[in-house]
Amino acid sequence: MNKIIIFGGSGFVGTHLADLLDKKSLDFLIADIVKPRKKQWEFVLSDVRKKISFTENGKDNIIINLAAIHKTPGHPDSDYFDTNIKGAENICSFARYNNINTIVFTSSIAVYGTYEEKKSELTLPMPDIPYGISKLSAEFIHMQWQMEDPENRRLIILRPGVVFGMYERANFTRLVNSLQKKYFAYVGRKDVKKACVYVKDLAQVIYELSIDKSIKVETFNVSYNPSLSIEDIVSSVSEAGDMKSSRFVIPRWLIIFLSSIMYYIFKKKDFNPQRMKKLVISNNIDSEKINNKIKFNFGFEKGISDWMFDAEFLKQNKIY
Repeated sequence: MNKIIIFGGSGFVGTHLADLLDKKSLDFLIADIVKPRKKQWEFVLSDVRKKISFTENGKDNIIINLAAIHKTPGHPDSDYFDTNIKGAENICSFARYNNINTIVFTSSIAVYGTYEEKKSELTLPMPDIPYGISKLSAEFIHMQWQMEDPENRRLIILRPGVVFGMYERANFTRLVNSLQKKYFAYVGRKDVKKACVYVKDLAQVIYELSIDKSIKVETFNVSYNPSLSIEDIVSSVSEAGDMKSSRFVIPRWLIIFLSSIMYYIFKKKDFNPQRMKKLVISNNIDSEKINNKIKFNFGFEKGISDWMFDAEFLKQNKIY
């Protein structure tokens, strides 16, 4: 292995992956539109929506494609297609030009669509939002690249659940903040399933699969198996953060009504009604395949505790 090239490496997952590779003293390069958190990491400015101009020739190099517009809802529909689809095309073109034979692509469980039943890697994808549609399209673009030279090219597609950890600033961060401020309540039900994975465990999966040459072409859901209920998640977060666990359930109709007022009248983006509706539908994902292949370093409860420890360390040392 010569070098690992991380497209989108300055983001949430990329930062933790770079930390892991750095600790292993591996040679890696971050390609992104923003600089990474650590100045000592090798970096090249690169916008995947455009032709990639730098070169890193070598069949033993590895591409990790993390580049994406992913917050949903939150962007115009065209942004998901422009970044996620054009990015896949340009990264695959970069791999062809540089004779790179391994790509790890982080897709999403959003490709399955939004409905209650459990989904495995064999489930027919039925994305119903622009983000999920763009990610499924990007999967096919990567598969086309691999099938051009199936004897030599390797492709690993990962479909992570909700990823949590330091620098996340999304669903889990909102959950922790609301518990800390004592205004958290369950939306509609307590038993909704939410597939999730700690970011450091996801980074471990990305690295271990990227160097496993026994894998030619595989797709993996990446989350803890079985998926946890929101009640279990809240209980673990509350215990780890020494916070009171809520037992109050707000009826679905009421939260949709109140969120609509907050979103449309007071312009509070975190209360987007589309996001609120998703809270009462399970993303129940079967991740037995990856759980049988890799033993996670953390797991859910240890991941929550590790995240809380990291957050407190950064706060005390004023590192942001």
